[in-house]
Amino acid sequence: MAWRRHSAGFVQSRDHGALVVSFRRSRVPLSSTYRTVSIQCGNMFRAVFRLSASGARSLTRSRPCYSAPLASRCYSHGKVETDEEFDSRWVTYFSKPDLDAWELRKGMNTLIGYDLVPEPKILDSALRACRRLNDLASAIRILEAVKDKAGPHKDIYPYLIQELKPTLTELGISTPEELGIDKL
Repeated sequence: MAWRRHSAGFVQSRDHGALVVSFRRSRVPLSSTYRTVSIQCGNMFRAVFRLSASGARSLTRSRPCYSAPLASRCYSHGKVETDEEFDSRWVTYFSKPDLDAWELRKGMNTLIGYDLVPEPKILDSALRACRRLNDLASAIRILEAVKDKAGPHKDIYPYLIQELKPTLTELGISTPEELGIDKL
């Protein structure tokens, strides 16, 4: 027979559904403490007994009553990454010389999945990785994803294009607006 203590002060015993004991103590005198035992044995018979205070005490284990403090949860015990460390991690990722097309797409999907718009220096290294892989389609998809990620903030995407313009010119990458695919 297993006993459980609930936060509301109830103690229950369950033995394959055959015996259920509920016992509640409040801060009132013992004479007014509520005690019931409900015995269930299938469909054959059901009986309800009232136990005396000593009978109910013999069924329960003597445990001190603890009040649980409000719990505060710490969901992460790791080091908090600063913005500069985050940017340098992604610049390093896209600057790897052995980066292949799959890793490029995986990195961009992960980066776009975050709740942020990537900094121009991260996008610069991603566009340079696209050029190393000779993958113009991925470069244009990156620009489209950034435009979509900027969402209703209409001043973010022009700022990114302004910052990336020297890189785009150097690498020979046209923006989706220059190609006319933004109107499709």
